Amino acid sequence: MAEQHYVEFPDSRHEMPARAHRHEKLADGERVEVSVYVKPRPVSGRFVSHEAVLADRAERHHDDIETIKAFAADHGLEVIEADARRRLVRLAGSASAMQAAFKVDLHWFSGDQAKFRGYTGALKLRSDIAAIVESVLGLDTRPVAQPRLQRLIKSAQAASATYLPNQVGGFYGIPTSPDGAGECIAIIELGGGYHESDITTAFAAMGLKPPTVVAVSVDGGSNAPTTPDSADGEVGLDIQVAGGIAPGAKLAVYFTPNTDAGFTDAVTAAATDTTNKPSVMSISWGGPESSYSTQGRNSLNSALQDAAMAGVTVTVASGDNLATDGLSDGAVHVDFPASSPHVVGCGGTAITVSGGTITAESVWNNGTSGGGGGISTVFPVPAFQAGVKLPVNASTGGSGRGVPDVAADADPNTGYQVTVDGQTFAVGGTSAVAPLWAGFFALVNAARGSRLGFVNPALYAHEAAFRDITQGNNIPAGSTLGYSAGPGWDACTGLGVMKGGTLFSALKAAASTPVA
Repeated sequence: MAEQHYVEFPDSRHEMPARAHRHEKLADGERVEVSVYVKPRPVSGRFVSHEAVLADRAERHHDDIETIKAFAADHGLEVIEADARRRLVRLAGSASAMQAAFKVDLHWFSGDQAKFRGYTGALKLRSDIAAIVESVLGLDTRPVAQPRLQRLIKSAQAASATYLPNQVGGFYGIPTSPDGAGECIAIIELGGGYHESDITTAFAAMGLKPPTVVAVSVDGGSNAPTTPDSADGEVGLDIQVAGGIAPGAKLAVYFTPNTDAGFTDAVTAAATDTTNKPSVMSISWGGPESSYSTQGRNSLNSALQDAAMAGVTVTVASGDNLATDGLSDGAVHVDFPASSPHVVGCGGTAITVSGGTITAESVWNNGTSGGGGGISTVFPVPAFQAGVKLPVNASTGGSGRGVPDVAADADPNTGYQVTVDGQTFAVGGTSAVAPLWAGFFALVNAARGSRLGFVNPALYAHEAAFRDITQGNNIPAGSTLGYSAGPGWDACTGLGVMKGGTLFSALKAAASTPVA
């Protein structure tokens, strides 16, 4: 091997984890797995088919993948997976070999959520791979996201009015025919699991035949239910809402570790899955933009772009912690990946129902929880929002991608009845809105006989197919940080909530999928 020099990889920089303690270094023989993503290479043209996009990507990235494999061999690292369609090489090796390969010290940490391995500072890349590497994920395994759901507090249940998922679909005029047969919805889960018995119970309550649900393992993740108060609640909500809207669609649930590698690997796995072939993807996990490393955010965002280019429509919950996204640094924040310009960001409302009809609807804001939204500090204004009057970021005064794009019922007090681990209870959160919209898009795909794919331009071109939400705000109680609803797009509910039949007809006739 010719002598190589190393260069710093600034995008990989990790700060000392907040509220965590650093412990001993990893033992030299400890097994470590990482995901190396190579950078996207430019592509032009319009969407032809999912298969054609993947074949083209495999060809364009073949040489880069081979370069990473050669680097791995030089350092005694095992290639456990290599997929040019995903721009991914997964490597395994001892801690000592990984530390030598990327010039980093790996330690154990303990924090609020778990024990994890990690590093501080930036990695270094060998000069022959530095120009093609987008990220090296998985050396640091700190949790990167949280589920975006809110369980209804028992003391509030008497005053609440909650609904079955397909009832909520009916409130918004979502058609029941077609039922999504022939489509598959990918659901990304960073923990938890489901029981078949819960699915049977929940769909019997809705008067529906249970959908086909399959669990897909990514990076060792598995369908592992524990208790209703764990991530199982998220998994159950996602399955029961998506399936309640599109009961004929297959639901493929991709279980993955809650790490930067796991999150991105699950998205790329779903977007390139030629067995289940999802045309829609629902994500109800996220965190503040600032909580991700630059490389972690970059790779997850480009994975979402790859999905859009392959004809997969992605819906993402906008967060349940109002305009600050749960941070107490005196500034507003938006949730990622909802802020990615390649997804449909899904915000939350509270509804009043009388006689099976929504009679009033406002921004979901319970004071300490409510729909997230605002202006990104990472992503510029995308082309599909160029004609929208966006506010400036309430903290920085800068411009950026506006979040969310759309909305629906998310208040747990007017939320969704689900069955999880044998218990039936009410939940809300923007976690419910992402699978609701995913189910709707699956219905549209079934009616079209083709993929909507990157749907954002079509949504913004049909503003009349939305009912504007003009009441409320996402400002936390006791704060002035946030945004108010008003006529037109706003940073609480986006374009508003769907007029189901009108939007269905518009999207059914929309032009073929554009490249994101």
